[in-house]
Amino acid sequence: MTESENSNARILVGECYCRAVRFEVADAFSYAMNCHCSNCRRTTGAAFKPFAGIRQDRLRIVRGGDLRLIVGDDTTHDAHCGRCGSLLYSRVREGQWVHVAMGTLVDAPSIRPSAHIFVGWKAPWHEITDDLPQYREHIGVV
Repeated sequence: MTESENSNARILVGECYCRAVRFEVADAFSYAMNCHCSNCRRTTGAAFKPFAGIRQDRLRIVRGGDLRLIVGDDTTHDAHCGRCGSLLYSRVREGQWVHVAMGTLVDAPSIRPSAHIFVGWKAPWHEITDDLPQYREHIGVV
């Protein structure tokens, strides 16, 4: 973890399972949530995807950029490691933001998920047991 040259935010390291792709991202996330939609469940293989949102220019690939498997188009897509398949981040909101898969972060971010979204599509075998607010679909973000 290092300090950002452009702000006081810490820089967090993230990487895929096989460590072929590595990125850095400012610890200045605007929001974090647990998404239960079927796409997030399928792409992660888990009951939900914890993600943290930040402007896309605050994330920088530092190793293995050419190994990424991009699923989607140039504007919005999921970025996986082409070797191990790990979901690293999703580029969203007209390509201006990324939703970093929090499980890929080596360093602990200062933000924590504040809500569960798309619980109308949650895995029927998973029970949400925390006290975070639950939303049937998406909620607006800053």
